[in-house]
Amino acid sequence: MLDRTFGHPRGLLGRFGGRAMAHGNAATELRVVELASIESGETALVVGPGPGVGLQATAERAGRVIGVDPSPEMLARSRRRCGDKVELRHGTADSTGEPDESVDVVLSVNNVQLWEDRAAGFAELFRVLRPGGRLLLSSHEKWLPVSRHELADEAAAAGFTDLQTWTWDPPGFGASLAAQLRAIKPSA
Repeated sequence: MLDRTFGHPRGLLGRFGGRAMAHGNAATELRVVELASIESGETALVVGPGPGVGLQATAERAGRVIGVDPSPEMLARSRRRCGDKVELRHGTADSTGEPDESVDVVLSVNNVQLWEDRAAGFAELFRVLRPGGRLLLSSHEKWLPVSRHELADEAAAAGFTDLQTWTWDPPGFGASLAAQLRAIKPSA
């Protein structure tokens, strides 16, 4: 049931999950976009944009924005929210469909806990980032399958450097503590 609501949203439960994600994740999505310091000429990849709140905020800053999500329901919601300002496609962290070194920044909010293979996901995101590119992840700390420090170790094993982790307490009633991670693909 959780997979149909949040992992690969579809049907009535998927629509409910999309509404919950749009409301519950909005502050965190906007914070991650702000922390990314995206510039107008940059290309951004959003992994698991869900209903598109963070995707829309990214599109207001970046020159090109790509969103990949495994759920047709969430891709449709993102399309309704963002229109033709973004490129959307079926995909996951470990299968983005992007060429080598084609993006400047990768963002993902409340998605890493759904990756079937985190090592493959980190390897794929490392591959698609340009040298000097940055990765920013955020997830409800209570839903992470490993600690944020272990998550950073996994990113380091994929080649990322300058890793930072911290927690952030989003505003709002019942908001869950967010574990956040920033990492850089080293310059050549």
